[in-house]
Amino acid sequence: MNVIPVIDLLQGRVVRAVRGDRQHYRPIASALCASSEPLTVARILCEHCAARQLYVADLDALQGGVGHVAVVRQLLEALPGIELWLDAGFADVSEAQALCAGLGPLAERVVPVFGSESLRSRAALEACFTPGVTPQSAPQGRGILSLDRRNGERLDAAGCWDSPALWPPRVIVMTLERVGAGTGPDVATLREVAARSPQTQLIGAGGIDSVADLALAREAGASAWLVASALHDLKLPRISA
Repeated sequence: MNVIPVIDLLQGRVVRAVRGDRQHYRPIASALCASSEPLTVARILCEHCAARQLYVADLDALQGGVGHVAVVRQLLEALPGIELWLDAGFADVSEAQALCAGLGPLAERVVPVFGSESLRSRAALEACFTPGVTPQSAPQGRGILSLDRRNGERLDAAGCWDSPALWPPRVIVMTLERVGAGTGPDVATLREVAARSPQTQLIGAGGIDSVADLALAREAGASAWLVASALHDLKLPRISA
């Protein structure tokens, strides 16, 4: 199981995400690192997991505010071996293209995450993963779709959940009420998504609290899992490179 560390950015700091209740997120208190500064936290998490990917949730951008483009640039410059998966509330592919274009060559290591909670329409979904996008502007085939839900409700104005024919090769299954809750992976939803598109590579998010949880997730069909709280709470051992 590939453990992909996560940092949630809010007002320039890394915060602890709990159950998707963004109004109450606070700067991270961690047994792993004594800081909420983004680069410090990212570096320690990536080293702990021997990670090659880092997931960044730009919560200010997701809530319609000014995003952390400068922080994203800093992370890319300081962590040259890392592929950065970025969820910045992209409503359509043009927003991802604009952000990536501003990063120049660094954008080669950015993988835009298009969340079902953010995509504005089915037309926007259809345009996200079509050929012809330049490398500097969210290259086709590298974008990832996130299927988001909270408390059993799909966050999905674009109809992503019911359109497996439009899914890219990699899809995140994001169960927001389990994020930071340590309640175990949502294997039922994972299996539901896997049944809709057996060829899709699935990445889970939310609920991991132990190595045993990772094993359950793998058995349910996940190839990777996005993790933050279990790392900060030392629930997962250090992974050797």
